[in-house]
Amino acid sequence: MRIDSVFRTAAVLLIGTVQAFAAADDLPAQARAAMDRGVAFFHQQVAAHGGYVYLYSADLKKQEGEGKTTRETVWVQPPGTPSVGEAFVRAYVRTGDAACLAAAKDAAECLLQGQYRSGGWNASVEFDPAVRAKEAYRTDRPAPKKRQRNNSSLDDDKTQSALRFLMQLDRALKFKDERIHEATLFALDSLLAAQYPNGGWAQVWEAPADPQTPANLKARYPEDLPRKYPGGDYWNFYTFNDNNISNVIDVLQLAEEIYGGGRYRAAMLKAGEFILAAQMPDPQPAWAQQYNFQMEPVWARKFEPAAVSGGESQRLIETLMELYIDTGDRRFLEPIPKALAYLKKSQLPDGRLARFYELRTNRPLYLTTDYTLTYTDDDLPTHYGFQVPSRLPQLERRYETVSTMTPAKLAQEPKKSTALPKSASLEPRVRKIIAEQDDRGAWVEAGRLKYHGKGDSTDRVIASETFAKNLDLLSQFLQVSAAVR
Repeated sequence: MRIDSVFRTAAVLLIGTVQAFAAADDLPAQARAAMDRGVAFFHQQVAAHGGYVYLYSADLKKQEGEGKTTRETVWVQPPGTPSVGEAFVRAYVRTGDAACLAAAKDAAECLLQGQYRSGGWNASVEFDPAVRAKEAYRTDRPAPKKRQRNNSSLDDDKTQSALRFLMQLDRALKFKDERIHEATLFALDSLLAAQYPNGGWAQVWEAPADPQTPANLKARYPEDLPRKYPGGDYWNFYTFNDNNISNVIDVLQLAEEIYGGGRYRAAMLKAGEFILAAQMPDPQPAWAQQYNFQMEPVWARKFEPAAVSGGESQRLIETLMELYIDTGDRRFLEPIPKALAYLKKSQLPDGRLARFYELRTNRPLYLTTDYTLTYTDDDLPTHYGFQVPSRLPQLERRYETVSTMTPAKLAQEPKKSTALPKSASLEPRVRKIIAEQDDRGAWVEAGRLKYHGKGDSTDRVIASETFAKNLDLLSQFLQVSAAVR
């Protein structure tokens, strides 16, 4: 062989080796391949009727939401179908990937099949005909001689999460899918109609709110405080429980951004007025989970007594600051210093906050495993958080910043952070989730199925929440990588 041929051959081999190494370390290409595999697996093998539940066994033979389910039930409550659907929409918007759009549209169709005639959603969507006949779904014919459930729920972010997903998909589709657009606007109209005259919402609605309920009352302490669970239809009262109204305000802000018109902003401001009115007077200037129509704290479930809440109060402080940033109205800041001072004084010895503080006395309030009120925490039910982390230092720092913002500064403040992270900051996590993906495209992790009995042997699961987070990170990385190329 001639020497020049040897050199040419060596050069070709060297270039090929360099290219192979470059391809092997082409992280955007690897991320795109991982996204494609993950979306295909979740959409084609995990989805049922276009929707999702919380957890699946690694072999997909068992599944559950807040209970053991079959393939004829999908979940709405996060991290169910809307959470996965939202990740699909964001990935489509960031990358233009057609498979992500197809999966998002199927998830939306699933939710349309579960929308109630009252406009919203509940925890799940049922597809078994016998079970489905008990639900007042809009897409089905009414059954006049049967009592059908028509409960649209704000509890645990159910209707709110469905709306956030559908609104983003509607926008991504440029409002051209008539069924998705109509269902989304119907849900928003129903949500506005369910708002009480004072700006609050109940946990559940079946019809528009009663316009005769009082509109101008402020929070007050009840004369009598039941020590035992009184029962009753607590879900009809005004509720902050599980941050319901804060989540609704987020929905209304997004609705105003997407659709405009001023109605959603007006409802948001009305909700802000309700938060102001619901702050308890001294000596406990924070918020309760639930109020009756006289604006007195009341019991909800048998483990949720009438009390001031250390949990929901922290989120409401955040919401008030967001309302100030949005409006520049300093009235939304006025309740915060007293609330922060009260909550700091109420911290437990370990720095956490009690979920419940007894009205007037401010003693931390708990329940025993047989649901008897007590002041000790040595016999708590395990299904509920009776003590919550304190975020007071972060809230104080945020308040110090927000309260000094001038109108000019507020005008420059983004409603939500839109700044893209640097790709280098995402790379370690992207490499980790690529390495953790199996040959099917699944992310399998250690875990158990909660509702399949103590004898269930499952120790590896596939979680919708993990899939949504991983897809979100991959699509964000691909967006950032494309922006810097």
